Amino acid sequence: MKGMGKMMKQAQQLQTKMMKMQEELAGRTVEGTAGGGMIKAVANGKQQIVSISIEAEVVDPEDVEMLQDLVLAAVNDALNRSQEMVSGEMGKLTGGMNIPGLM
Repeated sequence: MKGMGKMMKQAQQLQTKMMKMQEELAGRTVEGTAGGGMIKAVANGKQQIVSISIEAEVVDPEDVEMLQDLVLAAVNDALNRSQEMVSGEMGKLTGGMNIPGLM
């Protein structure tokens, strides 16, 4: 039973470290872009978009569909980068083990 107690303690320590890391990641941001940087979307480590900026030159009332596509591309780029950031940091914490439900 000594081994089981040690394992439980390690699991609790890992859980505490993961909670701290999630808090830290919530404050970190990554930027996704589209249209050569004309549209920028910023996401945090919680996979939330925190800001979007659009250069005036890309706004064409005659082509709203292109603007929508560019915004969508920038948002998806930011979310993908956020997921990569979280996965990378969690991988460091878990030693590369893929633990279901952590990410």
